[in-house]
Amino acid sequence: MGSMKVILVSSCLAGFKVRYNGTSVENAAVRWLVTHGQAITVCPEIMAGFTIPRLSAEIVGGSAADVLNGKAYVRECNGNDVTAKYIAGAQMVLEIARKNNVQAAFLKENSPSCGVNTIYNGQFDGHLLRGSGITAYVLKAEGIKVYSDLELNYAKIKPFVPVSVSEQFINAVG
Repeated sequence: MGSMKVILVSSCLAGFKVRYNGTSVENAAVRWLVTHGQAITVCPEIMAGFTIPRLSAEIVGGSAADVLNGKAYVRECNGNDVTAKYIAGAQMVLEIARKNNVQAAFLKENSPSCGVNTIYNGQFDGHLLRGSGITAYVLKAEGIKVYSDLELNYAKIKPFVPVSVSEQFINAVG
């Protein structure tokens, strides 16, 4: 008997207003997956105890790997070092992923937690660079397929949902 494949998604993509500025970036496909029991939502920043709204934060001085190795850090725009909370949030999400046999994650691009391919450069000037957020990095290191919300499409979702669900999905979302 095969175990169910579980998808993990950033809470903000499901429509929850948990982003640093109190907004969501609802994605119709993610919302459908969550409301039809095909995905579970996480927000590493809320899980780590951050408030809504909260100050924007960026990885400074390196990559997610550098943060985990103590060579870089996560700083809020006012200069506060919040590295420990970002690492704690990532570890909580990783535990959820392990306990739920998560096979794939669709995360919010550019975030210091959930960025998959790009994150802000640490200068708080709006510029992006190649790299992953801390949560995305630890999930990838665990062998989970991690996709950006910008890559979210039926072809990426299909391998992780039952055939009956994928047919409903295509009819509902397209």
